[in-house]
Amino acid sequence: MKIASFNVNSIKVRSPHVQDWLTAHSPDVLMLQELKAVTENFPKDDFTALGYDAIVNGQKTYNGVAILYKNTLNARLIADRLPAMADNEDTDEQARFLDVKIGDIHMIDIYLPNGNPVDTEKFDYKLRWMDRLYAYLKDYSDRRIPFIIGGDFNVIPDDIDCHDPAAWANDALFRMETRKAYRRLLGLGLCEAYRSLHPTVQAFTFWDYQAGAWPQDKGIRIDHFLLSPALADVLKDCAIDKEPRSKEKASDHTPIWVTIDEKALRPCWAA
Repeated sequence: MKIASFNVNSIKVRSPHVQDWLTAHSPDVLMLQELKAVTENFPKDDFTALGYDAIVNGQKTYNGVAILYKNTLNARLIADRLPAMADNEDTDEQARFLDVKIGDIHMIDIYLPNGNPVDTEKFDYKLRWMDRLYAYLKDYSDRRIPFIIGGDFNVIPDDIDCHDPAAWANDALFRMETRKAYRRLLGLGLCEAYRSLHPTVQAFTFWDYQAGAWPQDKGIRIDHFLLSPALADVLKDCAIDKEPRSKEKASDHTPIWVTIDEKALRPCWAA
């Protein structure tokens, strides 16, 4: 099974790029982020013609996530919001989360908050959102439910994951508070797919539109896949495809994908 993730930075603009990528690579599942469109305006027909169904959590102008999956697969929506952690905590109204069960595996698609500027409530919101995500995943981990979480984490895990660590030192994506929250997720026993298979490779998934970042390869790696232990055992590959970033009117992100041997999943981990 091949599972991919792509922050498209507007599905209206980038739908042709997504269609091209689906045709070329034929993933079983494609997680999309930053749709910038309400659910009703998501171009499902573009992907139906290619053999994909879609579950969409959209929002006008900002955010938005979707999961495309081959129409031969059995998919069911589990949740489109992270639950509050306390009775007095407001429900998160931003469209940043999807949990879709495909077969025996929970496919979780996230567009984690950016958090900048760090001296505003946006950074507090990012860290609270990560706390909610931890609680959600801990429940699955405690119940030994197999899951894979992918998407735009807006987290630079380590120095190797950015072209110039000093330039990012005080950015919300690289602040120590953010990286600690990310490592807390890994502490649940999760496997970070790309780094586990490529421990010393410097590779990026995002290049800013400004200051010649793309042609100079001044990027950061912020799009990730985390796998629960059962799926980590059957992880076969993880790669970043830079080609879409070179296209005209490209997203500032590029796809990342994993392959797993779904048939090798231990039965005791089935949800």
